Amino acid sequence: MSLVASLRSRGLPCPLRAPFVGLDPSAAPRRSPRLRAFLSTTSTTLSSSTPPKPYYVTTPIFYVNADPHVGHLYSIVVSDVLARFARLRRPERQVVFSTGTDEHGLKIQRAAEAQARDPKEFCDAISVRFKHLAEAGNSSHTHFIRTTDAHHRAAVHHLWNVLLEKGFIYKGSHSGWYAVSDEAFYPENQIQKVKDEKTGAEYMAAIESGQRVEWTDEENYKFRLSAFREPLIKWLQSNPSAIYPPNRHTAVLNSLLSSESAASDLSISRPSSRLSWGIPVPDDPEHTIYVWVDALTNYIATAGYPDAIPSWPADVQVVGKDIIRFHTIYWPAMLMAAGIELPKTVLAHAHWTMRKLKMSKSRGNVADPFAAMEMYGVDVLRYYLMRVGGSFFEDSDYAPSEILRYHKHELAGALGNLVNRISGKKLLKRLGSSTPAPPASGPAEADRTLDGVLRDLPARVDAHMAGFEIGRALDAIMESANRHFTHLEPWSASASADDVARAVFYSAETLRIAGILLQPFMPTKANELLDRLNVPAERRTWADAQVGSGGEGVITLGGAGKAWKEPLFPALAVTEEGSEEAVAVQA
Repeated sequence: MSLVASLRSRGLPCPLRAPFVGLDPSAAPRRSPRLRAFLSTTSTTLSSSTPPKPYYVTTPIFYVNADPHVGHLYSIVVSDVLARFARLRRPERQVVFSTGTDEHGLKIQRAAEAQARDPKEFCDAISVRFKHLAEAGNSSHTHFIRTTDAHHRAAVHHLWNVLLEKGFIYKGSHSGWYAVSDEAFYPENQIQKVKDEKTGAEYMAAIESGQRVEWTDEENYKFRLSAFREPLIKWLQSNPSAIYPPNRHTAVLNSLLSSESAASDLSISRPSSRLSWGIPVPDDPEHTIYVWVDALTNYIATAGYPDAIPSWPADVQVVGKDIIRFHTIYWPAMLMAAGIELPKTVLAHAHWTMRKLKMSKSRGNVADPFAAMEMYGVDVLRYYLMRVGGSFFEDSDYAPSEILRYHKHELAGALGNLVNRISGKKLLKRLGSSTPAPPASGPAEADRTLDGVLRDLPARVDAHMAGFEIGRALDAIMESANRHFTHLEPWSASASADDVARAVFYSAETLRIAGILLQPFMPTKANELLDRLNVPAERRTWADAQVGSGGEGVITLGGAGKAWKEPLFPALAVTEEGSEEAVAVQA
């Protein structure tokens, strides 16, 4: 049954016709002028004179009840890598990249009360920490939104009124299990009885998050989520890329198929007598809008809603797996109801543990991202997070000893060592007046494997990134030419000038191409590498990542190298023991 037929069978009004699966085009009303203008900006059949729809990537907005931890930085870096790669791959296409903070809700209200502080003042102090985190992590975001911003509040009110006018919001009573920490109600099949490890006391907790729940009875506004169960199922069944990784796509779809309660009507307000810190319901100050309706609206508010939203739909929405239900059931249903296109992909990444345990202040195993960036360097930490956590399927274990190992063996030992080798004075002296250049007759027999790897590398990286295989993309880039360089032994007395020229050429090309492709992952170090190779700023594009496209200046490293007193990846002034001791966020 189509969405329109489903709604009509319930005596409900139909939403605007929108380009998502489940709507009946013949039964939908005419598009408004604003919607026609919006759809025209996002058409996939763009004329050559029409600029492409901006690439839009979002992080989750971070809840300001506590200081940032390494998981927050991870979400930012994943999104930043996707944004930077989009710019590298298609420089003519605008990139919109949004992050920010979620600042309303009962948890914030209680935390502010506990410190005898005004909630806004409390939020201001912590929101700026998240802004500093993004800046310190070298995020290239274009927008930092706060749910306390005036334009966000206006967008929330407008969306509420649209849903109300269409009959998707009604007033009723609600009884259920509520988790203050999650700011969410949970049905009976999503809670369980658990025992406190320390006290032995039993309590009810949400299965999904593990957070304590309390029984609540109250009058509030509700969203007709049940009207969208079938359209959500159809959307997921017809869009295998709607949620990544595939195992989470399957889990969400199965939850909708197996239980009607997975899409039962959703409580979307709280009595202001219980929750005062939030956005009031329009024309009803006795109720406060549910924090998730408030928070989710940030994604279209950033895009310009309720005015034109040319960057929407989001190409990728990066979230943690613990909030996947809000982003793949509640959010798309709200968008369907409002007649707005759905995000193309929700990338729901796994979490970071430490010593195989969930990070917790009480265990003293919460990694402080600011301390880690100071200790290892921003790009080293970015590299580690993407190298180890770049598959998204399973939780990754944060191990300071592993950060040191990756720095020593892959960054300093492989990439940095190759820079040192080809810039050595003795080797450049052996090179003499020979100019390393692509062989006129094609690669020598000994060079053909490496030549093929380098020529195929951009396409391999492109394919991995298109499939959200960020870790595998890094694997491909980091395939080193050290073995090739060692095999030729250009420093040996028997090596001919041709051998030396070939070795330097392919080693320099490996570094140059790797440097171009590493820009989204390690922007500062990748550009320093290209600087050391004397690659002009305008020659660091995707089109330049081809064998022989570097120009003659790329091999004058010997002269330029004299200005670089430090290696590309200097030794870290930290021991493994000291690294392990400096992981906990200060309480």
